[in-house]
Amino acid sequence: MFGTSGIRGPVGDEVTAELALRVGRAVGAETDRVVVGRDPRTSGELLVDALAAGLRELGTDVVDLGVAATPTVARAVGWEDGDAGVSVTASHNPATDNGLKLWQPSGQAYDAEGRERITERVEADDPALQPWDRLGDRRRADATDRHVAALVRSADPLELSVAVDVGNGAGGVTADALVELGCHVETLNAQPDGRFPGRPSEPTAENCTALSTLVAEGDYDLGVAHDGDADRTRAVAGDGTFLSGDALLALFAADAAEPGQRVAVPVDTSLAVEDYLAERDVGVTRTPVGDVYVAEAATDPDVAFGGEPSGAWIWPEATLCPDGPLAAVRLAEMAAEEPLAERLSRIPTYPIRRANVEVDGKAAVMARVEERVLESYDDVETLDGVRVQTDDGWFLIRASGTQPLVRVTAEARDAGRAETLADEARTLVEAAR
Repeated sequence: MFGTSGIRGPVGDEVTAELALRVGRAVGAETDRVVVGRDPRTSGELLVDALAAGLRELGTDVVDLGVAATPTVARAVGWEDGDAGVSVTASHNPATDNGLKLWQPSGQAYDAEGRERITERVEADDPALQPWDRLGDRRRADATDRHVAALVRSADPLELSVAVDVGNGAGGVTADALVELGCHVETLNAQPDGRFPGRPSEPTAENCTALSTLVAEGDYDLGVAHDGDADRTRAVAGDGTFLSGDALLALFAADAAEPGQRVAVPVDTSLAVEDYLAERDVGVTRTPVGDVYVAEAATDPDVAFGGEPSGAWIWPEATLCPDGPLAAVRLAEMAAEEPLAERLSRIPTYPIRRANVEVDGKAAVMARVEERVLESYDDVETLDGVRVQTDDGWFLIRASGTQPLVRVTAEARDAGRAETLADEARTLVEAAR
């Protein structure tokens, strides 16, 4: 039921009011107070109502934040003395989708054990419904101002010109915080609208051309972009360059970690990040793909930062939820010290190759691939798929979570070697079909 980032899928098909009701009842079975919030999607209000009804039927009180960024919801669990939080969001997915993501009081998403508990209760569908005089209450609250205040306290005053592409989502907290810090802010797509008319929700280079153009042609030090619930942040340097996810990960990690510390990154992260950090005596802890797993690794006291190239960034001293507005503030701090374009010039770039192989029975194919890889290679990780490290590169073979595909990624410091590793990986998949 849970993917790498909560429950997510098409509304009216995989995600329904009935599902939200059952999740509410399942979470309510182990909580007394739950904080809920949603992104602006058209279906969000209906799903929050069903979720809240399920929670209240179990006697759980509901603190409803209304439309709020996912990191605001996650932070508010602790602020409201809650036992859990639920964001009704499909994050960067299109308007047709919605979902539910569950938070612990620490701001960390539910771990594997917690997700399994909730799944079992949802599937059993046998809740201990309470009588009329023991139902939970539901009250409205606003946590956005408190989120803004926390961000402002985390930084010194800034004098920058920043363009913020909110993406018609819930990330207006970023603009508010930057203004409070002293920045001149211009917004794009700032009106919350769950249809995402300004651009698709995912803040990719292709979807953020308007932001890149605005920054390049205007007098801006920085551009930032969020997805629908503002757990993701991507960046544009002052010269209009849209930073790759790996480059942004390298910059954040180098800024956050001291020599001797480590950062948590998923298994598909570029070798360039590891090389850039190694120069600073910062190590890398690899995790399965998904911010849930990065957050789990970030609970280790030696891990100063966790991030995914997709745009999820975690500073464990602040919160274990990917906090897009916090990432925007940290970017502004870095840009104030040195332009991002100059920082970017010091990060290496290596050739990377990606391919998809269509298969029947991807689980069986991956089992055969893993067996053959373990027989043939020495440095192998099986955290998420099969990752092979060589002296001059790596390749990753990993099943798609939603499609009948096995994904192949290969990278090396030399283009010819990257091609060779990609060919090796594809051959392994083809032989296992």
